[in-house]
Amino acid sequence: MRGDRIRGVLWGLAGVLAAMALWEGYKALAPADGIVIGELTVLPRTTDIAMPHIWDMVARLFDPVTRAAGADVLWWAVLQAAAFSLGIAALGWLIGVVSGMVLALLMQRWLTAESAVLPWVVLSQTVPLIAIAPLVKRWGTAIHIGSFEWENWMSVAVIASYLAFFPVAVSALRGLKSPHAADVDLFRAYAAGWWTGIVRLRLPSAVPYLLPALRLAAANAVVGTIVAEVSIGLGGGVGRMIIEFAATASGDPAKTWAPIFGAMLIGLVSAGLVSLIGLGLGRFRRGEAPA
Repeated sequence: MRGDRIRGVLWGLAGVLAAMALWEGYKALAPADGIVIGELTVLPRTTDIAMPHIWDMVARLFDPVTRAAGADVLWWAVLQAAAFSLGIAALGWLIGVVSGMVLALLMQRWLTAESAVLPWVVLSQTVPLIAIAPLVKRWGTAIHIGSFEWENWMSVAVIASYLAFFPVAVSALRGLKSPHAADVDLFRAYAAGWWTGIVRLRLPSAVPYLLPALRLAAANAVVGTIVAEVSIGLGGGVGRMIIEFAATASGDPAKTWAPIFGAMLIGLVSAGLVSLIGLGLGRFRRGEAPA
């Protein structure tokens, strides 16, 4: 098991090095204007504005964000923004997982509910995220319960959960239906109730289906958070930082890539946290089914 983990880490590092080599190799060999077929640019330009060298991007991380006195170092500013976005993405992931599990339990319990709900679950993912983000913000600000005030970051968390719940709902439903008929009949023979069957049989059987779905939900929550930050103009996160830094791309191209590295860091941390959940459920992992 330890050898498998070491090989996994080595393959991961090899993938990163391969991506870096591909970046620099393309920049060195491709024309400055990119590869153009007719009037269509099929591959990007290789100028320093469009594709800075990797070492320039890394070096820029250790310079101040701006020339203003007392400005934070870029890597620290990106880390703070990444932590802010990660917290929202984690909340959106949690809401999405709970919502997906509730829907899966509902659809497993009643066949009519599955026939009625599942098409809407699938249809929900066809709505463009950038279109519903302003709507969620407007609906949220209309909520007034006592002294409670809806904040913009809450809208972002809801949008992140909107993307996160789908793989959980679909994969959990598959997992809850996965026990063999003989096992289900045995529980019925012992007059086990529905809830006992869920806890003792169906949920353990659903773990191999749930773990890939949880990882996919984490990735979806990160994407939803960053896109929603851009759509509703929430400051403090990686999404807004990407837009702000893009305005200075022509004069400081290496700086533009710093928040993108922050987004990558959020994705890696999210995947790592979900993997810890998989370790805790190790005794139920009899292989994993694709999400």
